[in-house]
Amino acid sequence: MARRALTTTTATLTVTAALLLTACGGGDDKSSDDIKGAGTGSSPSASASASTPSGAKRPEISLPSSFRLTFENWTSSDPVEQAVLDDGKEQLRAGYAAIIANEPDGGEALAFYDTRAGLSADREWIKSYTGKNVTVIGELPVYDPQAALFAEKTKAQLRYCTDESKAQTKNRETGEVVGTPRGTDPHVAYVVTMQKNDQGVWQTVSTNSDRGGCS
Repeated sequence: MARRALTTTTATLTVTAALLLTACGGGDDKSSDDIKGAGTGSSPSASASASTPSGAKRPEISLPSSFRLTFENWTSSDPVEQAVLDDGKEQLRAGYAAIIANEPDGGEALAFYDTRAGLSADREWIKSYTGKNVTVIGELPVYDPQAALFAEKTKAQLRYCTDESKAQTKNRETGEVVGTPRGTDPHVAYVVTMQKNDQGVWQTVSTNSDRGGCS
């Protein structure tokens, strides 16, 4: 699978925040993403997200059944932290929806959840797929979320892990499927720097990753 982890790490983007590693746990309370829409390679149809915070009108995002994002223990007792988790989740869904729809510019949903700097970096990530004419299939669990607030709760860092062992890329023309290479750690730790805009949306400023950073 051509991965965000490889793209953000090797590019050494100037907007990327310093990575703060966290332990990857994953619990028994596992909730699946809302999965509706067309098959791989076609534009996702509009569908209400599984969970969206109140306030500004969030875009509707859907993913096809060929690619399943699951979010484990994606909850917090703190309402502000929960808002960070919710917008972080939707930003990730928007990015993968753009890859599947073959939209190298990221589409409207990703622009909603990204700052200008964040969108510029994420477009490079998306092009690492679209430029090779591949899409994503399989399952990608996202787990062990931790939200930290600072700057009077106007900025945040969202940390989480992913497990790429069941996720693959598929060539749109040839149908060739490629998974995680043997001997490569499929677990990737992420830290996402976010800031709240005037509409109350927690937008992504930068993303950094560390393959093998989950333990």
